[in-house]
Amino acid sequence: MFGGEKWKSNVLMTSFLVPTFIFTIFFILNIVLWHKGSSAAVPFTTLLVVLLLWFGVTTPLTLVGAFIGFRKPALEQPVRTNQIPRQIPDQVLYVKPFFGVLMGGVLPFGCIFIQLFFILNSIWSHQTYYMFGFLLLVFVILVITCAETTILLCYFHLCSEDYHWWWRSFLTSGCTAFYFLMYSMYYYHYKMQMSGLANSFLFFGYSLIMTTLFFTFTGSIGFFSCLLFVRKIYSIVKLD
Repeated sequence: MFGGEKWKSNVLMTSFLVPTFIFTIFFILNIVLWHKGSSAAVPFTTLLVVLLLWFGVTTPLTLVGAFIGFRKPALEQPVRTNQIPRQIPDQVLYVKPFFGVLMGGVLPFGCIFIQLFFILNSIWSHQTYYMFGFLLLVFVILVITCAETTILLCYFHLCSEDYHWWWRSFLTSGCTAFYFLMYSMYYYHYKMQMSGLANSFLFFGYSLIMTTLFFTFTGSIGFFSCLLFVRKIYSIVKLD
C-alpha cells in the first residue's frame, strides 16, 4: 500500500524481531534462575520445544501468509496523491512528534493503572486476582481509548498539513507502554521489598518483556485505527 520495496526484510522482521528480543531476555532470565537453583527455571528441553515451535510453525506460517498476501491485489488509495511530497509547514508545540507521542499515552494508561496495580500484586506479591470480568471491561476501554486518542491526534496532524501519520500513530498509542514501564519502576521502589541483585534483575527483565508486548499491542491498535480513519475521511473527499 505504501509502495515499499523491502518486502523480504519486512517478512523476516515480522518473524524474528519481537520473538528474538523476547526469547533472548527470557533465556538470560532463565540462566539466572538456573544459577540460583530455582524450581521456577524452565527446563532446557522445554526451551528447545519453544524454539521448534518458533522455527517449525510460526516462521513458516508467517512466510505462507506473506506469500498469500502478496498474491492479493494491493489496497488502492481512496484519492490520487501527488508524487512530489509537499513541504510541511512549521508545527505548533502540541502537534510536534515528541510531545504528541507523549500526550497520546497518558489517557490509555489512565484507564489501566489501577488494574495494573492489582495485576502486579498478583504476580510479585502472591495475591489472588479474581476480578476477571472487570479486567475484560478495562481491556475494552483500553482498546477504545487507544483508538480514539490516536485518531484525534492524527486529525490534528492532518489539519496542520503534516501527512507523516503512520509511524506516529503507532508510537502515539504505543507510548502507553512507556508509562507502563515507569509505573513498574515506581512499583519496584515503593511497593516491593526485594533484596538481592538477582531478584531485581528478574523483576525488570520480566517487566521489560511485558512492556515490549504491550507496546506492540497498543501501537498496532493505534496504527490500524488511523489507517481506517484516514482511508474513510479521504474516500468521501470530493475533488473537481
